[in-house]
Amino acid sequence: MAANRRPQTTGRPARSRWAAPARPVWEEPPGRTGLAAKGAVLVLACLAVLFPLWIVVVTSLSTKKTITETGGLVVVPRDITFIAYQELLSGGQVTRAAAVSVLVTLTGTVFSMTVSILCAYGLSRPGSLGHRFILLTLMATMFFGAGLIPTYLLVQTLGLTDTYLALILPSAVSVFNILVLRGFFMGVSPELVDSARIDGAGDLRILWQIVMPLSRAVIAVITLFYAVGYWSAWFNASIYLSDQNMMPLQNVLIQLAQKQEIPVGLGQAVKAGNLSGLAVQMAVMVLALLPVAVLSPFVQKHFRKGMLTGAVKG
Repeated sequence: MAANRRPQTTGRPARSRWAAPARPVWEEPPGRTGLAAKGAVLVLACLAVLFPLWIVVVTSLSTKKTITETGGLVVVPRDITFIAYQELLSGGQVTRAAAVSVLVTLTGTVFSMTVSILCAYGLSRPGSLGHRFILLTLMATMFFGAGLIPTYLLVQTLGLTDTYLALILPSAVSVFNILVLRGFFMGVSPELVDSARIDGAGDLRILWQIVMPLSRAVIAVITLFYAVGYWSAWFNASIYLSDQNMMPLQNVLIQLAQKQEIPVGLGQAVKAGNLSGLAVQMAVMVLALLPVAVLSPFVQKHFRKGMLTGAVKG
């Protein structure tokens, strides 16, 4: 009887010795609690980013009476007015500084992208003249720099002080951006380039009609990097410019935030009690953030493809 007894089963299927091991807990699909926790964390992160921005915008749109009653920054909007923006954009130092920032950003971005694309394309072609030497020289500048004093002396010797070129040329090229572009250009199919050469196309035509259309994602990302860098730059202007009329918008914002200096053209409105100095500061801050906030969503879709495909090979 004992020999005919069947072994008892527990109800679970027998695990094969060749079956895949069970996945860890953190790799399993999240349950309702996990999804709720992730949603709560994302909401808190969004609030941490958007709440200070909300305070800045609301304060810039508040009257002097509202700001005085709240004792400073305004959270709940009340008595909305656009007087701060009207005064800022009606002429004076802020309007001129915004025009300077736009001019420097557009000119500098076009110049930097032209130089970076041409350099990256030349370094991406095997057998180009001085390929390895130029590449190693560019990479060395990422780790070793001349320093501030030699750079200032060079700019002064070239006669670039108190000129807008001093805001563009010292930071016109980023080696990191060139390497990202080079990695993307190297991923372009060699068969396309060879077929274009057989048809009689030169390097400039290959770059313009084949390589660049296939590299729109990385070009959009690098363009945004350069544009944000020029728009946010303030250090070059502070050491190379002495004329206040040539200062970009970021330097005017520094004067407002740190030195508490009212821009030229607004002092009378503040003294007359029609405008709060804090509202002026917040309005200038909004104007400085607005271009980046508007352009970023249009380039966001290219970030993952542009950065990963251009920088990661293999």
